[in-house]
Amino acid sequence: MKNNINSSLLTKNRVWKISEEDHLQQQHYLDVVKSFARLTYESIYVIDYEKMAFEYVSENPLFLCGHSAEEVMDMGYDFYFKNVPESDLELLSLINDAGFDFYKKLPGNAKKLYSITYDFHLVNTDGKHILINHKLTPLFLTSDDQLWKAMCIVSISHHKNAGNVFIHKQGTDETWELNLENSAWRKSEKPKLTKREIEILRLHAQGLTINQIAERIFVSSDTVKYYRRRIFERLGVSNMVEALSYTVSNKII
Repeated sequence: MKNNINSSLLTKNRVWKISEEDHLQQQHYLDVVKSFARLTYESIYVIDYEKMAFEYVSENPLFLCGHSAEEVMDMGYDFYFKNVPESDLELLSLINDAGFDFYKKLPGNAKKLYSITYDFHLVNTDGKHILINHKLTPLFLTSDDQLWKAMCIVSISHHKNAGNVFIHKQGTDETWELNLENSAWRKSEKPKLTKREIEILRLHAQGLTINQIAERIFVSSDTVKYYRRRIFERLGVSNMVEALSYTVSNKII
């Protein structure tokens, strides 16, 4: 995919006119975004769909791909074309189309309740491919309910391949998964874990071993292993690192 104005990455949600009233709603908000960036290990950046540019990029190195934050800011959307493999650029275009088609059907200010998450590769300046998870959520809507500015959070993906496209509604267990073959959304719900399974996940997150967890909750080590297997089956993962990443990302623990 070449960097040209016909790419849906540049045109799908282009915002052409921002009213004075719209501009008033976002005074000083970047101070909050910058404060949040200082508190998290994840990369943060803000997209402005009026200017089709990055308004802010944090200094976390994962998203920067060997560049400085200022260089990525200057590149704007060119950053994707320079640091995302061709096959994943095509994937991003598909996700972009399907995501904004879904978004346009949502009612008014309720659009702010929805966020999208997906995985794609970034290529560092040394040529190394890294699979990252990319989350996007609205910051500001225009007076006619278009997405004006969005905050994006980038972290290491726990998946093996690019894709894995989901939309989540804040405050609910509602989730939509994108079928990449036909660009259709399928509604589902987050996996349900029992209180005991969540307790074991939290203890693992604290760094406890299987034997230490067994002692803490007064069960045998085999019982803890049994719960671990059930957790993996429910979440569709193969190890505890993936389970913790999944449950944290999906706000289960």
